[in-house]
This record gives sequence, C-alpha cells and structure tokens, in this order.
Amino acid sequence: MRSSIFIVTLFLFTVLGCKQKATTNSPKVSNSITYASGLEIHDYNDFTVMKVTKPWPNATKTYTYVCSKDKALVPDSLKLYTFIKTPVTNVVATSTTHIPSLVALNQTEKLIGFPNLDYVSSEMMRSRIDAGKVMELSDNESLNFEKTIDLQPQIIIGLSMDSETSKFNQFEKAGIPVVYNADWVETSPLGKAEWIKFFGVLFDQQEQANAYFEEVVFNYHQAKALVSEVTYRPTVLSGAIFQDVWYVPQGDSWMAQFINDAGGRYLWSDSKGTGSLSLSFETVFEKAMNADVWIGPGAFNTFDQMVAANKHYGKFQSFQKRSIYSYSTKKGPTGGLIFYEDASNRPDLVLKDLISIFHPEILKNYQPTFIETLK
Repeated sequence: MRSSIFIVTLFLFTVLGCKQKATTNSPKVSNSITYASGLEIHDYNDFTVMKVTKPWPNATKTYTYVCSKDKALVPDSLKLYTFIKTPVTNVVATSTTHIPSLVALNQTEKLIGFPNLDYVSSEMMRSRIDAGKVMELSDNESLNFEKTIDLQPQIIIGLSMDSETSKFNQFEKAGIPVVYNADWVETSPLGKAEWIKFFGVLFDQQEQANAYFEEVVFNYHQAKALVSEVTYRPTVLSGAIFQDVWYVPQGDSWMAQFINDAGGRYLWSDSKGTGSLSLSFETVFEKAMNADVWIGPGAFNTFDQMVAANKHYGKFQSFQKRSIYSYSTKKGPTGGLIFYEDASNRPDLVLKDLISIFHPEILKNYQPTFIETLK
C-alpha cells in the first residue's frame, strides 16, 4: 500500500514538474508584434525574449535580448544572449524618436544622457534637461566615451545606420549593454509606432505600451476611414532640391503610404522601394508642375525663402496657389523639429494633418499637429 502511494506521488510530482517546466519555457504569445517588420517580442512566464531582426537596412545580423527581473529565471539555453535586468533603472538614448516613448510611458526620469540635447523638444524632457538631470553627451555626432562611462547607465539605446557598430562596441567592452532600436528602419506608419512596445519591455510597462499602441491603431484606422470613399484625390509632390539633386520618397516609403491613406494621389506612388529617388529638377518639374499639393519642401519656412534659394520653385502650380505644407515650421524651444521627434509615435495625428490638407471639408476647423502651410 505504501509503495503504491509512493509511486502515485512520484508520478504526480514528475508530471507536475514537467508541466511547470513546459509552461516556463513556452511563450504565452509566439510574437506580440503585428505591424513592425524588424521587431519580435516573445513573452514567457518569467522572462521576455526581444529580437531586433532589422537593426539597419539590408541587415543580415539579428540582435536578441533576454529581459527579466532575475537572471536566475532565464534558461541556460538563452544565457548566451545579452541579458537586460528589468525594469531598467536608467538609460542613455541616441535618437529623438526614443523620447516620445519615454514620455508616453511616464519614464522620463530614466533618461540620464543624450547627444545633442538641443534637438529634444518634449516639454517634460526639456524641464529635466534645464534642471541639469540629463547630460549632454555629443562628440562629433557620436557619444562621448568618457562622459558616458562616467554616467554608468544600465543600458545604451543604440542606433546604427549600417553594420559598422564599432562606436558602440567600446561601450559593450566596458560592461554597458547596447540595445539596438530600429524604429527608423520601419517603412509603415503603424510599424514605426509599434516600437513603443520595445520600451514597454525594457521598463516593464508592456500593458501600458500595448494600450497606447492600440489607441493609436484605432485612431489611425478611424481617420483613414474618413477618406476611404472620396472621389477626388489631389495630386501630391514631396521633397526638394539638395545639392542639385531632388529627393522624392519612393512609392513604398513611409510618407508615400501616409499620402495614400490620407486620400492623396502621390505622383511617384508607382515607384518601387522604401527610400528616396534621386532626380533632376527637370524630371520633377515635368511630372509635378501642376501638382495640387506640395508636402515637405525641405527646411524652408516661407515662400520667400524658397524662391531665394531657387527661383524655379516659383514655376510650380502648388507654389503659385500657396499650397505648400511643411513639417519644418514647428520647432521646440531649442530648435528641434517636433515632427522628427514625435511623428513616428503618433502616425494617427500625421494622417489627420494630411487629411485636413487634402480634404479640408472632412476635418473642418482642424488644428494641425505637425504639418502646416508655409508663411
């Protein structure tokens, strides 16, 4: 009898133990990312595996980060990857696109260093900067090594344009993990915005990040639906000349998708690619001389500035009709462009700005957030 009880007990212990182990090592959700193409988040009971699969364009390398409150909870099979103890206590960020996620998740006090502080426009973050709580780390468009090491941040949120990562390798050798953020590589409006979940993992604010993103998605689709049945779609030109080359967004790019979703007809929508086309002035003028709307004419703030730089700009119909709109006019207190900081996190507001331009009858009395007419 006793032996039978022992066998049953041993059986239950073994089964329950295996079940517990299986539960620990099986993700709750295989991948909680929906729109972003370069990010994966796999949640387990005691840890989260975050993969950055496109750290830069055409990347062949993937970065994997295992995040948990205790490294002892991480299985041996995952201990070869970079471990991040969460919630992260402090960070050095390297792009203004990282700032709005810190603000949205109420984690502004976690930022202790940043290169080129003048680029930061957030009111909440500027108050911390003005109080001396965020250190200037700029060093020829890179992070100053000595100043950063002295700060001893728990992590650096890095950004690399290509496979040359030596500027960050020195920090990793000094014991400071670099976690690559590639929101800028995403080419869809909602794909960029979903990177708030990256910060949600780091700060143990995943529920808040998910809720924030779900609201943005809802607002975006709601706005898009407003123009889903419009019959008139104004023709749209974008970009400007830089050193004798006119750069226009390609047809699969972030801005091209915005224009299409807002009920516009982008003149280069049939081009393939997610970057920019390099064209001559003559090529652009031939195709876009009669464009109804011109979006993003470089860094110009006024019509006078445009013709002073190039008198031929005045030949476009959109110039003559004063139908040119810029995201360079709205700046923070120290000159940072608000669009480049906040737009990737709030594609719903960018979309509404464009709808109000293309179809003002749909959004009457709308006050733009990022994009407004030149003066």
